[in-house]
Amino acid sequence: MGMFTGWFGSHLARYLSNEAHIHSSAPPTRAERLLETLQPGDVLLVEGHSRFSTAIKYLTQSTWSHAALYVGSQALEASQAPARHCFVEADVSEGIRSVPAALFEGYSTRICRPAGLSGDEIAQVIAYAVARLGHRYDLRNVWDLARYLLPTPPVPVRFRRRMLSLGSGDPTRAICSTLIAQAFQSINYPILPIINSTSLDCPDCPHCVQEILKVRHHSLFAPRDFDVSPYFAVVKPSLQAGFDFHALNWETDQLPGFAPEGGAGAPVTAPPKMPARNVYC
Repeated sequence: MGMFTGWFGSHLARYLSNEAHIHSSAPPTRAERLLETLQPGDVLLVEGHSRFSTAIKYLTQSTWSHAALYVGSQALEASQAPARHCFVEADVSEGIRSVPAALFEGYSTRICRPAGLSGDEIAQVIAYAVARLGHRYDLRNVWDLARYLLPTPPVPVRFRRRMLSLGSGDPTRAICSTLIAQAFQSINYPILPIINSTSLDCPDCPHCVQEILKVRHHSLFAPRDFDVSPYFAVVKPSLQAGFDFHALNWETDQLPGFAPEGGAGAPVTAPPKMPARNVYC
């Protein structure tokens, strides 16, 4: 029975991971531009197009359905990862693996950067993720996978986040944002902690409160949490590369201020042509 459920679970996971044609909400960023912008420890959010992705975006009411940790190629040398691999991600079918930036070519992405980490702390986060390469999800737990056959289940909002958990009880069998959440929690870096406020018994400051952070369980994290977290900065490659809107190329017949000089029917006078710099976002 275990062999059958494992075989069936593997096929079901591949089916759910198959790409479906979905229009992205934003233009993609070239892999080369991503690599110019990324720093070790950055979290890359991805708008995936699979059946899994559709369910995750629905359950989290977010654009982002996948997350990967940028570790750099040097951190993967000891693991004998293929050349150009620089990310660690958790895939339901393949398990925790290293991948190149080219894997995310053609997808809408967002870079989320933690703030205030020392070099040693970034190295600890990366080492945590790299040490788990090869760990896999228990695909015999078919019911966990079967729930994603219905990508938009009629579930109350307060229960949707818990539907994301694909856990067999073994914390090493992590998927997607769970792995990255565990890596940052290993150094006590906050993502979206539960905050409890208590009043301070201080006569000089009657309205002062103290905030106590409580760790949220790693299985409850979703890719969007890195986007909305107040402790991660959103980094946009187009702005990091020195964006200048004066250098953009526009279709002149759609621009205000360039109406025909001789009225209707007269030829349009084009503005001075500027160097082309915006091909991708």
